[in-house]
Amino acid sequence: MSAFDQIIDRSGTDSIKWAVKPGELPMWIADMDFKTAPAIIDAMQQKVQFGVFGYEEPPAAYFKAVADWYESQHGARPDPSWMWYCTGVIPAVSSVVRRVSHPGDNVVVQAPVYNMFYHSIENNGRHTLSSDLVYDAAAGTYHIDFADLEQKLAEPLSTLMILCNPHNPIGKAWSKATLTRIAELCLKHHVVLLSDEIHGDLVFGAPAYTPVFALPEALRDNAVICVSPSKTFNVAALHAATVIVPGQALRESVTRAINNDELAEPNLLSLPASIAAYTQGAAWLADLKRVLAANRQQVQASLEKMPAVRPAFENATYLLWLDISALHTDSETFCRFLRAQTGLILSAGSEYRGNGAQFIRMNIACPQAMLTDGLGRLAKGVQLFEQQNQ
Repeated sequence: MSAFDQIIDRSGTDSIKWAVKPGELPMWIADMDFKTAPAIIDAMQQKVQFGVFGYEEPPAAYFKAVADWYESQHGARPDPSWMWYCTGVIPAVSSVVRRVSHPGDNVVVQAPVYNMFYHSIENNGRHTLSSDLVYDAAAGTYHIDFADLEQKLAEPLSTLMILCNPHNPIGKAWSKATLTRIAELCLKHHVVLLSDEIHGDLVFGAPAYTPVFALPEALRDNAVICVSPSKTFNVAALHAATVIVPGQALRESVTRAINNDELAEPNLLSLPASIAAYTQGAAWLADLKRVLAANRQQVQASLEKMPAVRPAFENATYLLWLDISALHTDSETFCRFLRAQTGLILSAGSEYRGNGAQFIRMNIACPQAMLTDGLGRLAKGVQLFEQQNQ
């Protein structure tokens, strides 16, 4: 049996995902039901066995590991001098929001987008200004209205844009040409570009993931890029991320922000685990991506027999965006019904704003048997909902 086929009982482990009632199946939060790479576990065990856990700072080997990973996996090498350790991507996002923008400023996003962006913006007294992505229902894909995006970026109070690259929840890897156009507009209108690239390693086919730090110098110097092994290797509780800021002036500002917010001190396991992930995790990731690709195909095949649920995801992440507009309800109502009737727990698309109220998000990073169970519950829930609302 493959490690990716193993069903792991995570109940009673303080897991947010698995704090559920007996018989319920959570497939919502971005947390894989796979053990992480053995090399990561070994590195953490060695650290624990050492037994001394004093104050630490990231060594040069940490930043070299990040640079080597992006060069080998994605063909773009960030300079280690551009990097700063941080305790997470969202803590970094919130810190940059506070440093780069001012209370009352606009922070531009592209809804539907990861809901934590809204928290980082609005909890810090800024305004969310969304240039909503445009949905093509016939194709099940989204695109950017660049005229609208430029209008939003040109507003005098717009000082920062938060980009999701690849985009969560729609599962879209932005092409290099699209990223270049976004970055050019940000530079033109004096808006700093903050790119969350936490899902960058989980892209299937074209277009490939392009890190924003791989763009031309003038564009990358106006950008802050946040990366982390957390989604790639299922180590969210590690609380480790790297902030990459190629431009010196912007880097000095962001560095001050991260230090002021006390976000640069690693926990005892984050450094050895991250280094192991980036230096020894490539083969494990390749195996994972084969499993996820097969899972994506299984979902596609199941949806062909479920006309009321249409695929609206593209080629990135293990989070699948599903169009339920044919059910003539909203996502919150349907997700409540689905959980009550079948025990399946999915994310309601409304929390991502934009047109998300007609979508649900499903996490397929799980063993095939669990996915088959989840798809069966979804089909049952759809059937019961349609019968109830005839």
